[in-house]
Amino acid sequence: MKKYFAIVAMVAACTFGMTPSVMAQDEVAAATEQVDSAVVDSAAVDSVEAPAVEETVAPVEEEEGLHKTLKTKFIEGNAGFMSLVAIALVLGLAFCIERVIYLTLAQVNTRKFLETLRGKVEANKIQEAIDYCAGTRGPVAQISKKAMQCLASDDQNDISTIERNINTEAEVQGAYLEENCSWITLFIAMAPSLGFLGTVIGMVQAFDDIERAGDISPTVVAGGMKVALITTIFGIIVALVLQVFYNYILSRIEALNSNMEETAMSLLEMCVKSPKCKK
Repeated sequence: MKKYFAIVAMVAACTFGMTPSVMAQDEVAAATEQVDSAVVDSAAVDSVEAPAVEETVAPVEEEEGLHKTLKTKFIEGNAGFMSLVAIALVLGLAFCIERVIYLTLAQVNTRKFLETLRGKVEANKIQEAIDYCAGTRGPVAQISKKAMQCLASDDQNDISTIERNINTEAEVQGAYLEENCSWITLFIAMAPSLGFLGTVIGMVQAFDDIERAGDISPTVVAGGMKVALITTIFGIIVALVLQVFYNYILSRIEALNSNMEETAMSLLEMCVKSPKCKK
């Protein structure tokens, strides 16, 4: 009996000793399964919600076109007042384009023109030289034509009269080159001034809104401030665009004035060497 009870006691001890370890293993396994299932569920949720997020972000990433943005800002800046800035831009560009076309057509190859004219003067073909100058565009040709006409006459073919007529014609042609430039400068000065005027009007509007609402919260002030800033921005942009064109026009005028000075010296030299000129 003692051996029997001893065997039973050993079996029971082994059984109770193994039970906690088995239970611990079962708990670890259960916890691992829960973690795995949570990971799987979160992955499934992400896979389901991902298209929705992408669909939500996609429209945000689409950028508006430049034309649409400018149109929107133009309307937000008080379309009635912003129209004055737009008119200044259109009129300023019109005068700029007219000057650019005129100055481009007035430009000729001065060196080639003077070489051809010198050949005709040296051959004593003054009338052909006059016709050649009349058929050439630009201020250089007009100055040369005036000099040739003086050289061909009998009472104005002295060198002092020829020089005086050349200088007078150069001043006239220089005035033609600078024609309408004053209008461009006017619109350059007017555009930012209109923008600043819009700033003042926007600030007055903001204070009126504060007075009516009796509050100085950002939502009350935002409308007037927005008008003020937008009009200022557009006015400065218009002035910058017109200023670029104006500087280009001035550079072309300076180049043509240099060509006229070179032509005047060459013409005096031709006339002095001509037998028709009175020394």
